[in-house]
Amino acid sequence: MYAASCCSGAVAFTASGPPTMMGTCHCSRCRKLGASTIAFVRRDDLHWQRGQEHVAQYQPEAPYTYARCFCRLCGTALGEILSQADSFPIPANVFDGDIGLPNQFHVYVSEKPEWSVICDGAPQYATAP
Repeated sequence: MYAASCCSGAVAFTASGPPTMMGTCHCSRCRKLGASTIAFVRRDDLHWQRGQEHVAQYQPEAPYTYARCFCRLCGTALGEILSQADSFPIPANVFDGDIGLPNQFHVYVSEKPEWSVICDGAPQYATAP
């Protein structure tokens, strides 16, 4: 069981199975949303413990298509946790413990600011692969 929560503890959930992969997006949008390193979770593995009513959703304008969620009490980024897709990304930092995955990729490296230094050997892509 993989426990996760927001900073205030108002939102909490578990994943009954491990995340399927983890990577870092360096695009300006992910950086601004506080959700750069993401772990993909299967929808069927997600189990709400509390606080689903505290999750707000930001609907982007075109060309962006992915709605992003956050805790309306503390602002913790929750990725696409309300997605109906079979698998979706959530920020790796919401997990309460180690999820046992290394960073497996870096996307949108072309948008990475100079102050952000990539310190692992994971594959890097200028945009999305």
